[in-house]
Amino acid sequence: MKSEYKIILDLITENSRVLDVGCNDGTLMELLKESKNVDIRGIEISKEKVQLCISKGLTVIEGNAEFDLKQFPIDSFDYVVLGQTLQAFISPEIVINELLRVGKKAIVTIPNFGHWKVRLDLLTKGRMPVTKTLPNNWYNTPNIHMCTIKDFVSFSKIMNFKIFKSLALIDKKVSNINNSNLFFKNLFSELGIFLIEK
Repeated sequence: MKSEYKIILDLITENSRVLDVGCNDGTLMELLKESKNVDIRGIEISKEKVQLCISKGLTVIEGNAEFDLKQFPIDSFDYVVLGQTLQAFISPEIVINELLRVGKKAIVTIPNFGHWKVRLDLLTKGRMPVTKTLPNNWYNTPNIHMCTIKDFVSFSKIMNFKIFKSLALIDKKVSNINNSNLFFKNLFSELGIFLIEK
């Protein structure tokens, strides 16, 4: 199981209602259904992946979170999960507002563009880096808004949402992020995982 998925599983309480935004092939949905007995739905932009999820017996609709979350009423879900997708939207602020409108809480994971390997690649090679969490070249990446863990913390203040829990993933090890260690977590973490509320 991906370390990111294990962290998300730990953040979600049993028997809750969950929406997985950008659910891909439904792997996280299946894990949540089996281990947490959640009532889970998914939304995915890829028609092929939607069909794959449906073939697994999962409830998934085709749609783009930037426009299609509007169909869900306020507080429809206890949790809304957005895994490594925020940076691919044209308007991340609209997506965050929608996540926190349809969900009481949201779990957002971001690949950390502030990681030391990314910085070193830019410094020494002068090229956009390719890493485990940022696997595409500049010309075929879906990412249009690169952001760091520090950026996301600042974004929370600008957008006026609360970060209930901040976690860093460093070589499959999970640790808390706080004001006193933010500089180091931003430098050494491959992934930031945030539990956020309105």
